[in-house]
This record gives sequence, structure tokens and C-alpha cells, in this order.
Amino acid sequence: MSTVEENLSELRKEIVPYKPIIIAVTKYFGAEKLVEAYKDGLRDFAENRVQDALEKFEQLPQEIKENSRFHLIGHLQSNKVKKAVGRFDLIQSVDSLKLAKMISDEALKQGIVQKILLQVNNADEEVKSGFSVGDLKRDFKEIISLKGIKVEGLMNIAPIADEQTLECLFKGMQDLKAELESGFAYKLKELSMGMSGDYKTAIKYGSTMIRIGRKLFT
Repeated sequence: MSTVEENLSELRKEIVPYKPIIIAVTKYFGAEKLVEAYKDGLRDFAENRVQDALEKFEQLPQEIKENSRFHLIGHLQSNKVKKAVGRFDLIQSVDSLKLAKMISDEALKQGIVQKILLQVNNADEEVKSGFSVGDLKRDFKEIISLKGIKVEGLMNIAPIADEQTLECLFKGMQDLKAELESGFAYKLKELSMGMSGDYKTAIKYGSTMIRIGRKLFT
């Protein structure tokens, strides 16, 4: 049994009965690890940087390209929007109204609708991107009216913190999702929360996607 297969088997046992989508984060690992994860049954893969992702994805067999979903989870710079739109199934890191508008405009030029998540910095960390809770509530109506995007849900990146703090942050995201759905009559299907160090806490508070790197590949 390969390392990835062993790690994946353990992970799947740990996330029962919640069963969120496992997104393999391959930013520190080569294309061969992505291929290995695919063979072990994973179909969702994430990268932080647009250029790194596109170069890695080009190395993949056609079968994997056609049958996988690719996620962008790192900050998307405005000058990379053109390259990202249409190349990722889900851009998880949309952190401002301005960026949402740019993605929508580019998607309309391409004749597509780009699926996105809205990144929320509900820990108010200065070093991280993301909407503040207040800004997202203010801008949400305008964002969901943009014709070139489809807002699938919310995403956050929690800080390294104690369990009580993590529970508070993940519960806050769960509550925010419910508030937006109720207030704007808009269904948010996904709640992307939790990484290798905190996914067990995230799934207790409604995470539908966990982003796992080192726990899978090391």
C-alpha cells in the first residue's frame, strides 16, 4: 500500500460520518504525487499559484485532466485573472468585490460562467486576504448579480490556534453562510474549511470541502 493510499484510508475513516470532499493540495509536491492520488480515488486537486498549477496540470495524462476538478486556493492577483478563468473548475480565493468583477468580465469574454468561492478572513488577520464579515454582507448582493460568475459558497483559512478559537471561527463561518442564504434567498452549496491541522474541527461545523496537503503526501 502506498503512502498516499495509507494516508487517504486513515483520513476517510476520520471524517465519517461527515464525508466532505477531500481536496488534495499539491503545491509542495510534483505531478507524480497528483497521479498517485488520482489512482487512489481522489478527483479534486488544488494549487496556490496560477502559473505553477498550469505547468503541473499540463504534465498530467489526458484521463486525469478530463476526470478531475482543479481548484485555485491561493491569492489571485489581478494580472493573473485572464490565465485563471476557465482553467480552474473552482476559484476558491475570491477576496474582494473588485476581483469578483474582474473574473466575471473575463468569463463573459470567454463565454463561460466561472464558479467561485468567496474567501472570508473572519479571524481579521492582517497577513491574510479575504473579505471581512462586514464587507461581505455589504457586497454580497452585488457579487451574486454578476453574470460571469456563480458563487458556490464560502472559504476561510483559519490561523494556527487553540481548539476553542478554531471552533469559534468555524462556527462563525457556518453562521455567516446561513445568514447570507436566508438574507439573500441564495443557496451556498459549499463551505471550504479545514486543512491538515484543523480539518477535524472544521467538519464539525459544516465544512463540505477540506484542503489536505502534508497529511496526504508525507
